[in-house]
Amino acid sequence: MAKPQSFYLVCLAFSLVFNLLLIFKLYVGREWELSWSRRAAEEAEYVAAISCSGHGKAYLDGLTLDGKEPVCECSSCYGGPHCSEFLTGCAANAGSGDPLFLEPFWMHHASKSALVVAGWHRMSYTSADQSYISAELERHIRKLHAIVGNAVTGGRYIVFGAGSTQLLNAAVHALSSHNSSSSSSPASVVASIPYYNYYQIQMEFFRSRDYVFRGDASLLQNISDATNVIEFVTSPNNPDGQLNKANVQGPNAKAIYDRVYYWPHFTAIPTPANDDIMIFAMSKLTGHAGSRFGWAVVKDESVFQKMTMYTLMDNMGISRDAQLRALKVLNVVLEGGGKDFFEFGYNTMRKRWEKLSNILSVSNRFSLQKFAPKYCTFFKKTREPSPAYAWVKCEREEDKDCYAVLQEEANVYGLSGSQFGAEDRFVRLALIRSQDDFDLLLQRLNQLVSEEKSSAKLFCPRFEDKLATCLLGANYIQHFSSRTRLNITKRP
Repeated sequence: MAKPQSFYLVCLAFSLVFNLLLIFKLYVGREWELSWSRRAAEEAEYVAAISCSGHGKAYLDGLTLDGKEPVCECSSCYGGPHCSEFLTGCAANAGSGDPLFLEPFWMHHASKSALVVAGWHRMSYTSADQSYISAELERHIRKLHAIVGNAVTGGRYIVFGAGSTQLLNAAVHALSSHNSSSSSSPASVVASIPYYNYYQIQMEFFRSRDYVFRGDASLLQNISDATNVIEFVTSPNNPDGQLNKANVQGPNAKAIYDRVYYWPHFTAIPTPANDDIMIFAMSKLTGHAGSRFGWAVVKDESVFQKMTMYTLMDNMGISRDAQLRALKVLNVVLEGGGKDFFEFGYNTMRKRWEKLSNILSVSNRFSLQKFAPKYCTFFKKTREPSPAYAWVKCEREEDKDCYAVLQEEANVYGLSGSQFGAEDRFVRLALIRSQDDFDLLLQRLNQLVSEEKSSAKLFCPRFEDKLATCLLGANYIQHFSSRTRLNITKRP
């Protein structure tokens, strides 16, 4: 009987050793052999490795050459098969708020943020519990707000949407229909100047009988039928980066807080926002604008139900692929309490703002919005400004169209002030675009300001203590003493 017993003991020992080796390989060595996903991973790495001279990208869903080789999609002002040719006459694009400034972070964290998705992933409209949303993603969103400290989510409802755009209209729909039973007049939708121009564009496009866009909130007292008021409050504001608050008060006034820029890379976080409706989006948080994913934090249950119904009627829920990608990148953001991610974003934007400010600070023709350093509860220190946009003002009396001035004299394109309800003496310049775009913007503005200084030196001779008169441009003269600028007058 001794031999069979010894045989069984040997088999048992062999089985234990084999399973220990397998566990080690799976959970320690992390060398699990890929099967069906190997080809997808190889394709993704092959395309990502195409450098495009550092001025473009190749994509899995992009065009291909002869149906095989992926084609480089070049950055603004670069061309050629490998994006190596700089297009000298190209305009500096500072118009759209494409958040590509975070692209280097995700390239550095390629392995952690990559996705390989099975062809049968989430084919159904809903999950097994008949839900249209990922409960795990909602948990991550709540955790993120708790760590950053920028919004209260306890006791609140979360609505998923196709970016902030859909959620903004869903919120207006919910609030206007909420009031329609008590008033026959449409709700008045307002915003304080300067305001994000898409509010007006979207309201006028849908032409709902429940609401109408009235424009500037300060003019509300002139509207006789403004019993029910819905105010868009962008904080930080697009375009000037200010932490705005609702202006319209009263029992029939409701506010929708657009908080897409309320993150530590754009602004100091003084306190958690605790508004009735707060809108956030992946586009300005992580830079993944193309995923079209956002969420609203809502206090009132009936408003939450109406917003949810709006998104379901609009597109039968939010893409599960978009939700999966959001979950993946939020996992990376949350690593280390968000420090690595937000420090990268903040440092990038702070340096950009410093460089732009240094150029325009020596100009008498252009000025920027003002910011003071503020204490940030997330970084636990006083931080310098790092806004998403520059709100530039043309100071000369004759420069009534600042957009045209920059376009014609510097070949720079922004967005005119009138698109934000303001004067055209203002223009918005996006600072969140790619590094190529920002570098070209700086180059063009630096050249413009240098020409302004050269012109001033040309017509303003060196003076001592006596009064000196300097010609500025074609129409103005500036009077100086040796220490103080006295005044500016029109040329006779």
